[in-house]
Amino acid sequence: MIKVRAATVVDATFLNRGSHLPESVISYKISAGEAIVAEMNGTLIGFCLIEYLWSKLPYIGLVRVEENQRRQGCGRAMLQFLETTLRNQGHRKLYSSSQANEPAPQLWHRQMGFEECGTIAGVNEGGIGEIFFQKPL
Repeated sequence: MIKVRAATVVDATFLNRGSHLPESVISYKISAGEAIVAEMNGTLIGFCLIEYLWSKLPYIGLVRVEENQRRQGCGRAMLQFLETTLRNQGHRKLYSSSQANEPAPQLWHRQMGFEECGTIAGVNEGGIGEIFFQKPL
């Protein structure tokens, strides 16, 4: 069974390894409640980092699931945890995005109930665009 919870300082090494972000950013995310983790049988298998567009609109900034744990419901479990948390905080929508050249993550968003809401052309390395999604909470 997958258990999802808010990340703690004990989880920082796992988040650092999977995100390639500076330790200071990971520490901030944990202390601000903007990081969640998923575990199975006491082993961390995934995490999600949240951003806030214009300091008020929740946005999934990064999701990582261990490769050998993918397609087993970890992403869905983290999303459900996040949706409940955000709803309880009074938010009405959740935003996310995927690179324009990544059909699998785009499909995941659509399967999870997200709808496309815009693009930014050329924002990623190599001139690749970013497709944005929104989901009502």
